[in-house]
Amino acid sequence: MAELVAKQQTNSLSIIESVDIGAVQSTLAKINQFQAVVQNMLKKDHDYGVIPGTPKPTLLKPGAEKIQMLLGVTSEYEVIEHINDYENGFFAFTVRCIIYKNGVKITEGLGHCNNREPKFYKRKDGSIQDPYEKVNTVLKMAKKRAQIDATLTLASLSEVFTQDIEDMQEFIQSEQVETMTAQDAAKIKLTFGKHKGKTLKEIYQTHPDYLEWLLKQDRTDVVIKKAIELMFEAVKQQAQQKQAQQQPEQQQTFTDPFDGEVIEISDDDLPFGMNE
Repeated sequence: MAELVAKQQTNSLSIIESVDIGAVQSTLAKINQFQAVVQNMLKKDHDYGVIPGTPKPTLLKPGAEKIQMLLGVTSEYEVIEHINDYENGFFAFTVRCIIYKNGVKITEGLGHCNNREPKFYKRKDGSIQDPYEKVNTVLKMAKKRAQIDATLTLASLSEVFTQDIEDMQEFIQSEQVETMTAQDAAKIKLTFGKHKGKTLKEIYQTHPDYLEWLLKQDRTDVVIKKAIELMFEAVKQQAQQKQAQQQPEQQQTFTDPFDGEVIEISDDDLPFGMNE
């Protein structure tokens, strides 16, 4: 065993000794220069995106295509694994993207996608999507992920960019939904519509019916929907607790405060920090 380790170390040293240090330094300098050119050439929110709180921007499909064009390479795609389960409505694809320069293979990348991923499986209102409508979309997504993976490796850009922004956004959204409290929900600001710039708690004070309307819209962001649901549930529970305290010996029949007329509750009664 000791002899094997010693032999491996010797081989590693032999490789290092055979390297032209001057050529390595020149290559590293060119990589840094190329990275700077790419960063200046690509357009934010088109070729790459930035998510607050993440250390690196994320490369998008148009950006990957520009980088490949800049380097004068061509790409070839191959489905290396697929599942077409028509009986159970499950479809999955793994795609390999191979990058060539003058007919010589340079590098490759892999991408996988299936129709059980949240954005392909359920609509924003929670209903199940038709799995057979998403087959081509899932294949294209796998291809795009493979393309970006290969491009990051090709151009030594993994320290500049990270994975696809759509995947990052889904991860961040799922974390927000899972950890959100009523207090967090109340502080969320709308970035659209007639109440743009207002927090959900401010809108609840004056136009709770608008929040109810947002809940019913398919296009409403999943985080916004979750926030509104949390606020409504918190108010409902607060009202029920007050009634139970006022009449502890009587069995209470509670009604949803958002069915019919809106219950008037003072700022002090709201459970998500209206006085903050």
